[in-house]
Amino acid sequence: MASPPTHAHISWHVEHATSLPEIWARIAVFTGPVGAWRLTGVCRAALEGAKEHLRSLLGLVVVYGVRVTATGTVSDVWRLDLASLQWESMHALVTARVDHACCAVGGSVAVIGGCTLVGNQLTTTVSVEVLPSREGGAFVSLPPLSCGEIYGAATITVEESDSTAGQVLLLGGSDSSYLHPLCTPQPHLLRGRAYLATARLPDGRVVCAGGIGGDVLSSAEILGPPGQGAQDAAWSRTELPVMSTARYRCSGCVMRDGRFAVLGGTPGAIDEPLSSCEALTFVDNMH
Repeated sequence: MASPPTHAHISWHVEHATSLPEIWARIAVFTGPVGAWRLTGVCRAALEGAKEHLRSLLGLVVVYGVRVTATGTVSDVWRLDLASLQWESMHALVTARVDHACCAVGGSVAVIGGCTLVGNQLTTTVSVEVLPSREGGAFVSLPPLSCGEIYGAATITVEESDSTAGQVLLLGGSDSSYLHPLCTPQPHLLRGRAYLATARLPDGRVVCAGGIGGDVLSSAEILGPPGQGAQDAAWSRTELPVMSTARYRCSGCVMRDGRFAVLGGTPGAIDEPLSSCEALTFVDNMH
């Protein structure tokens, strides 16, 4: 992960800007999407500059699985334009699916596994498809997973420098395993978990929290990558403090201050969804 911008970096950008909106556009680069939107209220030049920066971002892509108002799987894909905060329809999936894993790899969107509807039955699939990064492209099918069918898994993108084509870590899921990007079996997670929350920390470690593995879990763990030059070595696994609430089908992310946040989910199969969120702070005594 790139180091935080310094005053020298910011000064260089300002000195090389050719107009007032461009100065604001370059400032917006260092504020993040939320900060850029706050800049739009400063003045007209800031509005133009911040919008110019936001239009250059990839946006948020949502790949649907099932509709609440209808039965079965759907293949809808939507993108949130960060400059306008408007949703726009994209090319549909090749295969409609639910409980799949999804992540961005090298600017492309990868959709892995899940369940498809065959007749009236949901069937686990090994299919993988990718939406290329090129403008106007459609989803294309890739070779199937060599590890077999999987659903309810989580994905983490491996550092792009490790592979020119991009690699993905597939964690948890229906077989409760921790898998290498090429589906090479690795040591299992400390706890089998599906529908977990996961995210990658700035130092390369991966945090997994919650999920379901027999019972709904409140436990969390952290995976450490092998040392430099030891790509074939297994990742280390360490137990983390438990969450205050057991939850699965939750989402996780790393905030700008370094905390790992877990949002929403449900505490049980027939329980109402949760609106609560909690965060793990990584200090000497993690809590």
